[in-house]
Amino acid sequence: MSDKKKVVIVMPAFNVAKILAKTIESLPKGVADEIIVVDDRSYDDTAKIAGALGAVVVSHPKNRGYGGAQKTGYQEAIRRNADIAVMVHGDNQYDPSFALQFVQKIRDAGYDVVTGTRMVLGDVLKQGMPLWKFIPNRFLTWLENFVFGTNITDYHNGYRAYAVSFLRKVPLDLLSEKYDFDTDIMIQAAIRKARIAEIPHPTRYRDENSQMSFSKGVHYGLSILKTVAKYLLHRCGLCRQPLFEEKKGA
Repeated sequence: MSDKKKVVIVMPAFNVAKILAKTIESLPKGVADEIIVVDDRSYDDTAKIAGALGAVVVSHPKNRGYGGAQKTGYQEAIRRNADIAVMVHGDNQYDPSFALQFVQKIRDAGYDVVTGTRMVLGDVLKQGMPLWKFIPNRFLTWLENFVFGTNITDYHNGYRAYAVSFLRKVPLDLLSEKYDFDTDIMIQAAIRKARIAEIPHPTRYRDENSQMSFSKGVHYGLSILKTVAKYLLHRCGLCRQPLFEEKKGA
């Protein structure tokens, strides 16, 4: 790329063989130097198809979960000396064609973290977001902004990009292996006073795209509340947590 920054797409993937080609082919041409597909112990042909499409494939010997797949992808991005890592879901829920905008916010505008937002466009319910996701999203986003001193419209958006210099400061191994990884890493951004940008985008809610069930959603919401409680106890000095410690120089 013109400014010689190395960009990688990190793509968590679990049983997405039927949709993976569409996801990868929808990425803007030339947006990344490499695509890293993290196969989280799929039992379909996800890894085989990813390899055939020219992606770097990293396979887990056992299923670790959404957060675990991201950790592996970001650690691989660090190992490969990337400068920018854009996380695109393998299930095509988040439109891959927006990936270049995420890159530009870091490469050209100097942000550390870029997160998508489904809330600014104002049509998320029309696009099919169920109320059982929408209402908790609004409450938890308000709570997290209040507690962590941020101003984010959609805390639970899974479309993300990070400067790898930021990822190197984050204790990835201490973060959740599950869906609440996204919140854990945003807390890391908040306590480090990272520069955070948002990009509005539509989201697809069809059977082929979304992989979070109602039961998983309930568990996810409760895990967020637990994390917020732990942070408040840490901040008050009642129960210190290594996860929330900002090391000097980090």
